[in-house]
Amino acid sequence: MLDFRIIEYGSCDYHDMVALRDEVLRKPLGLTFSTEYLQQEMNDILVGGFQQLNEKQLLAGCCILSPFSENTVQLRQMAVSPSLQGKGIGREIIQFAETTAVNNGFGILTMHARKEAIGFYRKLGYEICGEEFTEVGIPHYEMRKNLIKSI
Repeated sequence: MLDFRIIEYGSCDYHDMVALRDEVLRKPLGLTFSTEYLQQEMNDILVGGFQQLNEKQLLAGCCILSPFSENTVQLRQMAVSPSLQGKGIGREIIQFAETTAVNNGFGILTMHARKEAIGFYRKLGYEICGEEFTEVGIPHYEMRKNLIKSI
């Protein structure tokens, strides 16, 4: 079980978050983060899942929630530490992100999902919206989920 919290932009936890995202999402594609790119995250909701290890809490996984419209938030930059992948941490992150989105007044969560992750998101109730497209040099699909079921 992870300890989830909102990470403050610019904090030590934020720098750990950037390092994890760089390791998992950017370096394998030969990409890096620019200062301008990271500055855009200043007003986003930065989610971190921490695992207790001895006396220290280590960042196990993270994601970003970026407001897209009044009712829609976009999940971005989801990453799980390579040594912890396949242990349900991604599912826990999504569940916390969905609750956080609803608590912040958003009813729809959308994302640009890597093609290889489509099955993972489908199991969690996300649906593909539209055709495959290329982002950062690899295939993606827009996916979305209504977080508040209509009555």
